[in-house]
Amino acid sequence: MTISVASIMTRSDDLLNDIGGIRWPYVERVNWLNDGQREVVMHKPEAGAVNAPVQLAAGTKQTIPATGVRLLDVVRNMGAAGTTPGRSIRIVEREIMDAQLPDWHNATAASTIKHFMFDERNPRNFYVYPPVTGAPYVEMIYSSSPVDCTLGGNISLDDIYGNVLLDYVLYRAYSKDAEYAANAQRAQAYYQLVASALGIKSRTDVAASPNATHMGGS
Repeated sequence: MTISVASIMTRSDDLLNDIGGIRWPYVERVNWLNDGQREVVMHKPEAGAVNAPVQLAAGTKQTIPATGVRLLDVVRNMGAAGTTPGRSIRIVEREIMDAQLPDWHNATAASTIKHFMFDERNPRNFYVYPPVTGAPYVEMIYSSSPVDCTLGGNISLDDIYGNVLLDYVLYRAYSKDAEYAANAQRAQAYYQLVASALGIKSRTDVAASPNATHMGGS
């Protein structure tokens, strides 16, 4: 996160032949840059990964923090204060829990979690077993929406995404003037660069899912 927004504006100046942001003002370009950051995280959730202690709610159903966009993993118990590493937490398939222990949502509550369950169709929520009592913490990895950057600051994502963000700004700039055939072609070309770098969302969602990175089991 050391690439400055100003440096991306300067590079886009050269490529757009618009020194000083006359045709495509910097305010507009920074907005596109922020849109690009969200596009990156949508296609590559790990780009916005946060690893932090998160307090659980009572019961089995849990929700990631408000800034999060999807769960990536639940690693271990962290105690009542969120500072004491404890038992690791394993992912299991909800269908297995439902079949083997149909009343698991009403099981005896505890402050130490053994398992969690995740469904790609509901990326901000997950379930834990046993049900939670009190308000213990777990170490959670989740994808978070990037903070909007400003002209005087740096990009919010890792520097490795700098070129993708530049290409996204150029795509949006040429899309603005897409009534000109040449600019429409340029816009499409830059978006293809973005798409190539980010991959296909449906495949990425599966690859980033906790279910794809763990073997379910009791």
